[in-house]
Amino acid sequence: MTAVTERPAAFYANLKAEMKAAAGSLGIDKIGVASAEPFDELRARLERHRWLGRESGFEEPDLDKRTNPALLMEDARSIIAIAVAYPSKLRDAPKSEPGARRGILSRSAWGRDYHEVLRDRLARLEAWLRERVPELRALSMTDTGALVDRAVAERAGIGWSGKNCSIITPEFGSWVYLGEMITNLPLPPDQPVTEMCGACTKCLDACPTGALVGPGELNAQACVSYLTQTKGFLSDDAMRKIGNRLYGCDTCQIVCPANRGMDWTHHEEFRPDPDTVKPLLVPLLKMGNREFRERFGSSAAAWRGRKPIQRNAVIALGHFREKSAVPDLVRVLMDDPRPVLRGTAAWALGRIGGSDAERALREALEREADPEAAERIRAALAVLEGSTDQDRREV
Repeated sequence: MTAVTERPAAFYANLKAEMKAAAGSLGIDKIGVASAEPFDELRARLERHRWLGRESGFEEPDLDKRTNPALLMEDARSIIAIAVAYPSKLRDAPKSEPGARRGILSRSAWGRDYHEVLRDRLARLEAWLRERVPELRALSMTDTGALVDRAVAERAGIGWSGKNCSIITPEFGSWVYLGEMITNLPLPPDQPVTEMCGACTKCLDACPTGALVGPGELNAQACVSYLTQTKGFLSDDAMRKIGNRLYGCDTCQIVCPANRGMDWTHHEEFRPDPDTVKPLLVPLLKMGNREFRERFGSSAAAWRGRKPIQRNAVIALGHFREKSAVPDLVRVLMDDPRPVLRGTAAWALGRIGGSDAERALREALEREADPEAAERIRAALAVLEGSTDQDRREV
């Protein structure tokens, strides 16, 4: 068998050109190549990010593995980066209206779980390469892998790193999923794309929580997308900022001028079912694990289970101050075995108000055994009492 080092450089230059030409037939929208050298500058940024407490906790904890491809594959020579575009517009979207309020899943959760789709695309690419270079060694990953997808994509010329921390491609905007493959092939690298954000700060200005603390700097702990995926209690301010988002947040991409008019529907797997990605809220409160898996199991939103989405549905009903949902929220407050759901239902009832809500909160307080849930009930009652006092002053 011929060793990779025995082939001339021209072979790999031609292979790279052929690979890019074959991208469409492999279900890939863009391919770039990066060197497998350590990401030293990124390492310094990640160290600072950690020191400032801005990590989400979902990342690979070993910074060496995140920034040195050779630790993941010893004979790493190049990294092939891929981008696959996805939709940004929901056609035939059902209306959210009084008595039938709806939540929304971010675009990254539309259609089939993108992790599975990207793994399929990378497997196709690997098979294509192996036909031409049988001695290929490769290690593929996307999102949950050790490497930082955006850093690889930026080095490989897929796009520039925007102020919203997304990779923005000239062709598809930032509505792209990213993946990469470390290889032992000495492929010639591509040149990075010139940054084109200029003086624009729309994403920083629009971020609901101010999580974009500077151009290209994200405090993940404050990001709405992160908050929707947590499982615990959330602060009053965080719940107000979440609104009716059930999973993820697209605000910084929606306002980006580079995304204007961008909507990619050519990958069947990512086409959303309107009732799934914009579901009615009240039915979510009653959904068991089996029904949740049947309805959302193929979506990227399912990876944390039903608890965060049900909690966020409760928040959304409070956000809308949906009076028709009071009986359902009272059932959560009284009967749900999870303290986080009970405490969040108290917050929602405090926002909605009314005698039924207040009566349920007082009854719940007498029987609540969890300290944090009890504190949330007391806070909700204080809100109602404050509202009552204000109402009396206005009469």
